[in-house]
Amino acid sequence: MSVGVVQLVDSSPDYVSEEEIHTPSVAPSLTYSEDSEDQDEPQLPEETPRRRRASTRLIAQSPADVQRITGESTQQLLNRCCGGGCCMNAQKKEQGVEYERVPLPDNDAFRSLGLKIDEIPTVLTKVADMPEQVTFLQSIRRVSSTPSPTDSAVSFGSQGSSPTIETKLQTLSLENLDTSIQPPSFVQPHPPFNVFPAKIHNTRELTRPGAEKRTYHFDLDITDYPHGEGVDFKVGGAIGVSAPNDAAAVDQVFDLLLVPRYLRDKPVLLRTTRGRWPTVWGDDQARELVTTRRDLLTWCSDIQSYPPTKSLLRILAEYALDPNEKKILMFLCSSQGQGVFCDFRTGPHISLIQLLSAFPSAKPPLDLLLSVLQQLMPRFYSLSNDPHESYGIRDGKQHRLIEIAVTVQETSDWRAGSRTGVGSGFFERQSQKFSELRRAGESAPQLYIPMFKGLMANPLAKEFVSDGPMLLIGAGVGIAPFRGFVQHRLKNANCANKVWVLQGVRDSLVDELYGGEWGVHEERVKKVVQSRRGESRYVQDEVSHQADLVWSIINSVDGRVFVCGSSKGMGEGVEEALIKVAVKKGNLKYDEAKKFWELKREVGQYITETW
Repeated sequence: MSVGVVQLVDSSPDYVSEEEIHTPSVAPSLTYSEDSEDQDEPQLPEETPRRRRASTRLIAQSPADVQRITGESTQQLLNRCCGGGCCMNAQKKEQGVEYERVPLPDNDAFRSLGLKIDEIPTVLTKVADMPEQVTFLQSIRRVSSTPSPTDSAVSFGSQGSSPTIETKLQTLSLENLDTSIQPPSFVQPHPPFNVFPAKIHNTRELTRPGAEKRTYHFDLDITDYPHGEGVDFKVGGAIGVSAPNDAAAVDQVFDLLLVPRYLRDKPVLLRTTRGRWPTVWGDDQARELVTTRRDLLTWCSDIQSYPPTKSLLRILAEYALDPNEKKILMFLCSSQGQGVFCDFRTGPHISLIQLLSAFPSAKPPLDLLLSVLQQLMPRFYSLSNDPHESYGIRDGKQHRLIEIAVTVQETSDWRAGSRTGVGSGFFERQSQKFSELRRAGESAPQLYIPMFKGLMANPLAKEFVSDGPMLLIGAGVGIAPFRGFVQHRLKNANCANKVWVLQGVRDSLVDELYGGEWGVHEERVKKVVQSRRGESRYVQDEVSHQADLVWSIINSVDGRVFVCGSSKGMGEGVEEALIKVAVKKGNLKYDEAKKFWELKREVGQYITETW
């Protein structure tokens, strides 16, 4: 079958892409709700009864309806849906429009995208414009008359350049920094913090074989952490970690873009016209600096955590050499392909490597891609110890340590079956390398975590106090910061009866975190609730069971209830259980009980840290 040329018309700038639309979906519900009323259903006379049919015009009347019908919260639905109603008209053919069947790329990566494309209009309308390029990479050459492969002083232009240009370029040089263990200095979190390569003092896996999720513990050496930032590590605080992209994934992107190996680590002049990139929280301004392509792709751009955008697909379409690949990509960027594009974005998680492998003829310039890729942002992890009391001995010296626990997050992958998140995957690789070096006989492996003092004033740290009764409710890795709370409180004997922990786990034999590591009074202060063993209960069930304790603590002077963990399931369940406790023990109506906990939150007695 011959394939014609797709015509592009009406590429008007007033077209709004789905990334810019945040209005809620108006798609009707197709199911009944006990709280909904069918006001559009005609009422039949009583003498001619007919079987009542389900109306297709019923809509959700409450967040509970949305959760029940879609399996998602209202906010999740809003984030997922572009609001254009395109999902109701996916691949709907229009009369008078000519269509053609385009051969699809024959590779596993494309098939894994799950694109439901039948025929494509020969004329596409409202195709997204090419995005503005704001990032430029320029080759630079050495000024030295005797070039040296190890010379890091770089410049560009001829030796006959004007003094003004030469003077300017003398300040642009590749910094003397080991970017294999920390990002370039321009990747700076919010002032006055700077990224510090903290040496791994020790690491181990907390979970056992058979656990549904793997969790690792890290002892990080902060003895030499730079002073002068005006804040110390605090109980319940969180550190920021500038985790890099996996080195193997970075090289694969280079390979797919045909970037020669000799260029990947070569100094290059980076020029931006606006924006914060490649910094983290820097000012929105133009920049000129010397770096390498590898550093930019390793430390500055996220290549796997975000769904593809039309800007990215438009760039791939522009540089696709295969005409069929170009048509498919252009279709996804057009108004006719909006429904397919929405399914594409909300389906299985798609990485940059997957896209480049699915459309192998597309080889856009790296700097143009960097203009549209999302910023690689730091990840935050709560301290799992009392940072004022944790030390370790190495090389005959005492080292100050902070401790964190990291649960590995996994998502589906088109080739390996699953892949880890940027941050948790980095931690797992570092832990495994550390253990391998230890087994090989190396007593002190030189491995690092690039971190900074991030959130020492987050809700958990801010509301932690040294006195007053506390109830700590958590599940999974959300229990980690509470270990520091208990360690700090149990240093004082009179606090042994003023702190209680409710820890939710699936199976204590494989995934109970920090069992036996809470202090001498652990058996008196901690209750482990298992959802897949024994009585098979959730932590919210234990909250209801401990209603007397909950009510006593929250109504005590300086009494506090802390909740930490996943918001979906655990967080929502615990909040509902707390409301029911207030209804039962306080003799309150449901709305009054809900308002009761809102007031406790406002005064700092009810603190939640969920995600």
